[in-house]
Amino acid sequence: MARVYVSAVMNASLQEAWAFLRDFGALGNYHPFFCNSFIEDGKPADQVGCVRRFEVREDGGYLREQLLALSDDEHRCRYRILHIDAPWRNYVAEMHLLPVTEGNRCFGEWWATFEVPPEEEAAAVERVAATFRTFFACVDEAQAAGR
Repeated sequence: MARVYVSAVMNASLQEAWAFLRDFGALGNYHPFFCNSFIEDGKPADQVGCVRRFEVREDGGYLREQLLALSDDEHRCRYRILHIDAPWRNYVAEMHLLPVTEGNRCFGEWWATFEVPPEEEAAAVERVAATFRTFFACVDEAQAAGR
């Protein structure tokens, strides 16, 4: 089973970073790897069970992910992949945000586990890790730009 863990301290407050994360349908609006994201069936983006669909900018493939848990109290969300144009199975990811005690920053951690053919594991782990790292960078860039 592949495992990925990425963490970062972001130059954004907990509330600012959480605003990005909790809008489950907005990924394609700010993440450079993805585009055309939306929540299927017009459901609210914070409704557990909702499904987001988005395209991979690089190859035009698409993903469908289902929100499994969302906690405003814990600043945490969990989701699973329903469809990906890759031989990955049982992908579940979780992200958690915590305040940093000094400054107007927060700590984010994001992890995932999934099954992937052994010969593709290293590339898949790096792809997921890059996605997570880029999310943290997007939050930093948005705050620096005043968005």
